[in-house]
Amino acid sequence: MNAAYPPQSVVAAAVGPGADFRPTHVAPGDGMPTWVAPDGLVATEPLDALLPVRLLERRGDWGQVLCLNGWSAWVDARLLVPVPQGPPSTGQQLARTADARALLTRVEETVGRYRRAVEELAAGRMDGETFRRTTQGLRIGAVVDGEAMWVYDAEHDRWCYCDGTAMTTFAVAESASEAGSRPGTGAGAGAGEADGSGGPPTTVLGDR
Repeated sequence: MNAAYPPQSVVAAAVGPGADFRPTHVAPGDGMPTWVAPDGLVATEPLDALLPVRLLERRGDWGQVLCLNGWSAWVDARLLVPVPQGPPSTGQQLARTADARALLTRVEETVGRYRRAVEELAAGRMDGETFRRTTQGLRIGAVVDGEAMWVYDAEHDRWCYCDGTAMTTFAVAESASEAGSRPGTGAGAGAGEADGSGGPPTTVLGDR
């Protein structure tokens, strides 16, 4: 994402870049467009695939998101993928999964494949179309906060929580509702707190 120096018209967040940044969502696997205001009139820099963001505000289908560098824009909040907001509580019955190292190895391999493709593209040994074909289907997602880590398992479309080698399936991302090219702004769409209401649901294991 080329958002280090956003357009002047884009609303800047009040907090500084990286100040207590805790993502609530990530962009979908194919990235997503953004707009200056919740009206769909002026587009701005798109979000990269699986980029961590914090949802600041909801206005119907629209959502204002904040990036790590302090850049803010409006998106179709229905397409955001929720990220678990806390480690599993001791009272939850969570399904145990395999050792975390296997999933971390896949993350490292995917990053390595993408990095090698970038190097080939930068050196002129690969054209843009070959780069797109080479990287097509690569999907990873990871949020690390000290000893805690949430990592996306693309094979099973789920988020896992890890605090070392122990890993549990914490949340399963369900498909967002059918969305048009722009979020709706009907009469039933009102402003609200950034609690994720109206967005794609996340099933937290143990809540069923």
